[in-house]
Amino acid sequence: MSQQLLICVINDPARLEDILEAFIDVGVTGATVINSHGMGHLLTREGTLFAGFRTVLGGADTGNRTIFSIIESEETLQAAVRAIEDVCGGFEAPASGILFTVPVSFVRGLSPEIT
Repeated sequence: MSQQLLICVINDPARLEDILEAFIDVGVTGATVINSHGMGHLLTREGTLFAGFRTVLGGADTGNRTIFSIIESEETLQAAVRAIEDVCGGFEAPASGILFTVPVSFVRGLSPEIT
C-alpha cells in the first residue's frame, strides 16, 4: 500500500482527545488538527435565509475539528479508522462527521516513527 492521508472531520470536539489517544495506541505517531466549520454552520451563523437550519444542525456553536494524518501501512490505517469509529460511533447520523483517505504520492518532512 502506498501512504494514505487520513482526513477526519468530527462534529463533536469533545471527542478529539480520545481519538488522539487511540491513535497512539494503534501506532499513529503524528497528526495535525485544525478548527473548522462546515457550510451549514457558516450559513446559519451569518443570519442568511438558511438561519432556520440551526435547529436541524444541532444549534451549538462549537465548530468541528479536522484531523490529518499520513498513514504508512494498511494495518495501521484500518486500526486508525476502527479507533475513530469506536470513539465517535461511526458517521451514519446526519451532521456527525466524515472520514476518508486519499493516496499520497509524495511527502517530505515527516519525522521517523516514534518507537
